[in-house]
Formats: sequence, structure tokens, C-alpha cells
Amino acid sequence: MNEYMKIYERWLAQEDLDPALRQELESIKGDDTAIRARFERRLSFGTAGLRDQLGAGCGRMNIYTVRQATQGLAQWITSVGGQDKGVAIAYDSRHFSSEFALESARVLCANGIKTYLFDALRPTPELSFAVRHFGCVSGIVITASHNSKEYNGYKVYGEDGGQLPPDAADVVANEIKAIDIFNGVKLMDAGEAEKQGLLTYIGEDVDALYLDKVYEQSIDKGVISRMADKFSVVYTPIHGSGNKLVRRILDRCGMKNVIVVKEQEQPDGDFPTVQTPNPENREVFTRAIELAKENGSDLIIGTDPDSDRVGIVVRDNDGNYITLTGNQTGVLLSEYILYMRRQMGSMPENPVLIKTVVTTEMLRPVAEAYDVELMEVLTGFKFIGEKIKEFERSGDKNYVFGFEESYGYLSGTYVRDKDAVVASMLITEMAAHFIEKDMTLYDALQALYVKYGTYCEGVRNFYYTGIDGPTRIEGMIERLRTQAPRSFAGVKVSAVRDYSTGTIKYADGTEAPTNQLLNNMVYYELGDSERGGWVAVRPSGTEPKIKFYFGYRDPDSAAAKIKLEEIIAAVVEMAGAE
Repeated sequence: MNEYMKIYERWLAQEDLDPALRQELESIKGDDTAIRARFERRLSFGTAGLRDQLGAGCGRMNIYTVRQATQGLAQWITSVGGQDKGVAIAYDSRHFSSEFALESARVLCANGIKTYLFDALRPTPELSFAVRHFGCVSGIVITASHNSKEYNGYKVYGEDGGQLPPDAADVVANEIKAIDIFNGVKLMDAGEAEKQGLLTYIGEDVDALYLDKVYEQSIDKGVISRMADKFSVVYTPIHGSGNKLVRRILDRCGMKNVIVVKEQEQPDGDFPTVQTPNPENREVFTRAIELAKENGSDLIIGTDPDSDRVGIVVRDNDGNYITLTGNQTGVLLSEYILYMRRQMGSMPENPVLIKTVVTTEMLRPVAEAYDVELMEVLTGFKFIGEKIKEFERSGDKNYVFGFEESYGYLSGTYVRDKDAVVASMLITEMAAHFIEKDMTLYDALQALYVKYGTYCEGVRNFYYTGIDGPTRIEGMIERLRTQAPRSFAGVKVSAVRDYSTGTIKYADGTEAPTNQLLNNMVYYELGDSERGGWVAVRPSGTEPKIKFYFGYRDPDSAAAKIKLEEIIAAVVEMAGAE
């Protein structure tokens, strides 16, 4: 009998197995493909957590895999003496999020670990804040971010409020591997844990403290009030956790006209109005755009289910509604924050902007214009959080703002993860600022292209599900790594960065280090300083997909767009993606 079949039979043999999971397992009897999909592999504790489809088996998200992961986390916490510091737990609107959060709390409490559990769904950044506020050793948030409704996930945070760093995550992963999923997990009744003082529920008092810190990041605290009668904002939480706190912070700033998309207002794990609740996709804004047209709104804001990412739609001069990319929004925010801090004399000494490797190169001339240092980190907001921690320890630099192209932004250091609540506030403040100048955000973006040049970017995602998916993805990356061409669409490859080896190979044959942690990513530098761009390819850490990132700059905006599409086509063809 195959090993995966033995594990399947063991699950079926558990007398107290969850009835719904048992029904699922009974329904796939004799279906080797379905059984393999659930039992041939275990969920891997990657990117400081778990994420996969909901369902039965060691390869799916369910109460047993969540308990096992939490037991591993508990054993690491015990080994570092963090029981009394405790763990904070939050969750979003997805199916089984509240159940997984409670099961996590039961395991922690059974291991003698103080636990703080939010009494209802909350944004992920508030979990980061709670970890820091309570002085916890760790935090857990149950979410699959912007994945489709079939998914859920489990993210672990460290005591600084950032996602668990790689060294600690490796220890937790090894602990999990050694735990028997049924017999190796401790559990305590939640009521008993509360009686013993091990379990504490977090309520609105922490919301207020968190929002105080968000409000502190406002630069011109009067501009929204001054312009409140002159504009409106359409807002959608996309069935997630951002609704209450985003609206509260906008109200606090004096925003009068916030029009909420009613069909997407209430938390709903089915996400019934969208295919995926991802603010990167224009389709999530279909109803919001209709509302904006009805009300003459120039700005639409949408936050994802756990409210750490935010997307916006703006109206152009012809009345069309344009979805901005994460890069465009990030550059607008960077310019606004740096400009206003300089104007108001609040720029700190030795200021730093941080972007990820695959985020727009347009941020370089912005940083230079304001004499601000620009740092680049690997993909993942945890690396921005680690830089903030470094600055606090050394005291020689001050974090001002950071973002990643995938719609994640953070101003301030009160949390150590991307925060759609503060981003929504600053985007609205920025819109009010430009309205005061008789400009829209669309006008502001065009002005930046005049000031810094036209930068065009694109992202292409290719999904490969099934058992052979990872092999196919790795084959594509390896092809691009080992068969690097001299040009793409007529644009010369000036350098190839191989982050798996930490080396940069230039066209003239010289080499240099990337000065980054090793990572499975290939990055091409293209062209020269006036006309050129970049291509990056990496596997997703949370989904069965390979991601291609592209950028191109040219003084001629039309030429930039055409050349970018040509480069995209050439790279995708070479990689064999389809």
C-alpha cells in the first residue's frame, strides 16, 4: 500500500474525526487522484505559515493541520521561555477562520501559554499592533489574504510584530514535522482556559489604541476636513475585515462622504460578488465604479479580506475610471509623503524609503529628488519589517515609507506589516491635498511622469495546479537562469541577477554580489539609463503559480507601453509559460 493511502486509512480510522471531514474522505474512496492530492504531501510551513485549500487531509487546511502547526509553535515558544509573554490571535472573514483561531488558542493554552484572542474579525495589521502592544512573543492570523474562497491560511508573527523570520520559522517547521497530528497535540477547553486566566479576549479598547497610531501617520491633519464638502470616496471592504476600521479612521479625519458598496459590505467567506477578493483585479470594483459614476466620485478604495492590501480606482480627464497598479499608488504616496514632510519640517534625519526587488524602479528618482536613501529588499513585507527593526537597534536611519508592488504599503513603525487602514487614510488625505490644488490623483500621476519620466510595469501570473505543478514551475525558472538570452524584444540584457546563488553577471563578463539573502528568483536588467527596464521571475510562496514581473522606461510614454508588451511576449515565450 502506498504511504499516502496508509495515511488516508489512518484518518478514516479516527473515531472522533470531524464529521464533515469524514464525509469528505468517505466520498473520495477509490479515487486515487483525490486521495493523493490530500495525503501525498503535508502542508509545508513556508513563508512563516500555512496556506492551502480547505478540506480533509494532511495536505489541506483543517482543524487538525492547524492544531498540529500550533503545537509546533507552542513547543518553540516554550523552548525560548515565552509562555508568559503570550500570543495574540486574529482572523478574517474566510470560512473556518474563527474556528481555526479558537482551535489555535485551545492548543496554546493547553501548553500553558497566555493567549489573547480577538473577539471578532480584525485586519491583519491590527494583529501586528496587538503583538507589540501586549509584548507578546508571537502572533497568529488566520487568513489567506486575497486567495479565492476555497483557501485559508495561518500566518505566524514574531515578537517585533513582523512575520516570523526565517531562522525561527525553520525551527517551528521542524517542530511541526515531529508532531503526530492526532496524538501529539494538547488541547484545552476554551471556557476552562478563560477561567484559569490563560485566555483573554481582545475588544474595542485595542481598536482605539491601534487607530490612534494610524491617525498619527496623517501628515496634514486638516486637509480632509477642509475639502470634505468637495469630494466623495466610494469604499469596498470586498466582504472582508476592513469595513469598520477604515470607515472609523476616515470619519476621524473629517471625511463626510464615504459611499460604501452595500453588496460587498458584510463579511462573507463565499465572496459572492467576485471571483477572487483581490484588489489587484479590476472586476472586484465593478459595482464600486457604478456607484462612483452615480455619485460623481473621483476616487474608489478597496481593501482585501484581511485588510492589509489596498487598491484604488481614479477618474481620468475623460471621465473614465482607471485602476492604478500597486506601483503607481506607491509612487504617488511616496511623493506625497516626502513632499509634505519636507514642507512641514517633519522629515527625520537619515530618512529611508524601502521597496522590494520587484517593485517599480520609478522610486529611485523620487528618492533622489528628496535626498532620501532608497533600500531594496527581497519580495515579502517581512523583509521591510526586518529593516525597520534594524534601524531601531542601530539608531542611524529612520524609516519613512515602504511598499511592494502587490498593493501593500506602510507608513510608520507602530506595526511591522503592510496596512490597508493607514494606506486608505493617506490615499484619501492625498486626494484631498490635490483637490485643494484643483487636481485629481490622475492629474497627479501624470505630473509625476512629466517630472520623473514614464515607467510602465506589468505582472503575469501562470497557475500550475496538480502534483507536477512545482516541477513545471521550477523548470521554467531554471530555463531562464541557465539559458539567459542576450536580449528580449531587441532590448539588450545588461545583467542577470541570480538570487539563488547571490550573484550578478554583467554583459561584459564581470560579476558582483546581490547582497541579498538567497532566494529562488531570476532578475534581468535591460537596456541603459535612458531606455531600459527589468524582468523578474519567481515562484509564489503562497499559491501554485509562477510570477513574472516587468518594467520599462522611455521618455516617450507610447513607446514605453509598446516595448513593455513586446518584452512580456518574448519572456513568456522563452519560459514556455501558458
